[in-house]
Amino acid sequence: MTNTKVTIVDYGIGNLYSVKRAFEVCGADNISISSDPAEILSADRVVLPGVGAFADGMIGLQERGLDQAIREFAASGRPLLGICLGMQLFATSSMEFGNHTGLDLIPGQVNAIPPTAQDGTVLKIPVIGWNPLQQPSYADWSGSILASLTPEQSIYLVHSFHYTPDNQLHTLATYRYGGHDIIAAIKKDNITGLQFHPEKSGKVGLAIIAAYLKQPLISKVS
Repeated sequence: MTNTKVTIVDYGIGNLYSVKRAFEVCGADNISISSDPAEILSADRVVLPGVGAFADGMIGLQERGLDQAIREFAASGRPLLGICLGMQLFATSSMEFGNHTGLDLIPGQVNAIPPTAQDGTVLKIPVIGWNPLQQPSYADWSGSILASLTPEQSIYLVHSFHYTPDNQLHTLATYRYGGHDIIAAIKKDNITGLQFHPEKSGKVGLAIIAAYLKQPLISKVS
């Protein structure tokens, strides 16, 4: 399907091999897992996965010199994909267990998911399980890795904190939880973030990964 080089970033946090396997199923035939900044900068596509706490994620990137490599890769216009914690690390900052600075690739902040529903009932946190994707009226899925999907198709999530971009137009998809709209996907130019786990989201998730592998290698960055 593709002979372009896909590099999954290893910064000490994440389900790297399940992500790699999902990409292989979708036809990626030149895929590596690496913590080498030079290898990341030489890749055609970079995937930043991750599970765990925001601060630990940033420390893992910084200790390996990967934070600057990811910023440089993003600036090149090549497709960059963040998954779960990886998406949250694109933010300006996070309030998870303190105030922490992120990569600031898509300006916004990470905050705790509201603990109560709009009707006042207590919500189960973390969110774990399947939820249908929603397409906000202002979100354009055409040309994105969600282009082949239709709203209400379900994806698998596990998270306690959520990312809100400063610019509403950087929101690609949401899902409803306790009457709240929670960000499920974001996009700015060549950078896409998924709060959910495509590698655990069945055929829908594989369709998203396949679409990412078909994204143009150079996008216009504004």
